[in-house]
Amino acid sequence: MPLRRHLALATVLAAAAALPLPSLAVAVGDTAPAFELKDTQGKTVKLADFKGRHVVLEWTNPGCPFVVKHYGPQNMQTLQKEAKAKNVVWLSINSTARSHRDHLAPAALQDKLVKDWGAAPAAVLMDEAGSVGKAYGARTTPHMYVIDPAGKLVFAGGIDDKRTSSPADIPGAKNFVRAALADSLAGKPVATPNPAPYGCSIKYDAS
Repeated sequence: MPLRRHLALATVLAAAAALPLPSLAVAVGDTAPAFELKDTQGKTVKLADFKGRHVVLEWTNPGCPFVVKHYGPQNMQTLQKEAKAKNVVWLSINSTARSHRDHLAPAALQDKLVKDWGAAPAAVLMDEAGSVGKAYGARTTPHMYVIDPAGKLVFAGGIDDKRTSSPADIPGAKNFVRAALADSLAGKPVATPNPAPYGCSIKYDAS
């Protein structure tokens, strides 16, 4: 489906400030919750596999217009490639429930993100039960997290300060994820560690 068609769906901003946390979750400064998930290739991926490296977690759902906003003009892919060049591990996580219309099977999700859109994460992970998303308190797609080499969460929040679904707003936006990585890689405290996330609400399994 063309990216432009997705953008027509963006009629209401699902701001995280208006959404309850799915559970009592980790806070910036805490140890990042350990997890183990299958990627879209069926391989088991553990957060512990990347001990000693920076890790970015990106909650995603290709059916969300706010996700499309950042993938259509290659904004998210550029961030992913920049991170990889700095030895940062980027993990894209999909917590959409199997019962939801936005759910994609692993192969279809891989094709959409990587083949069609040119995404470049280290792995695309399946969290259909929602346990990892809830452990992190992920509310929206996108919702972004940065974990430092000591395993501490140093950033959790929105990708930038333009809380819209319009790609036209990206050039003038302050990208909080890029800034957080720059601060942390330089050994500095993250200047903006917890900006409010925005996007579509995560379609968690309600059972």
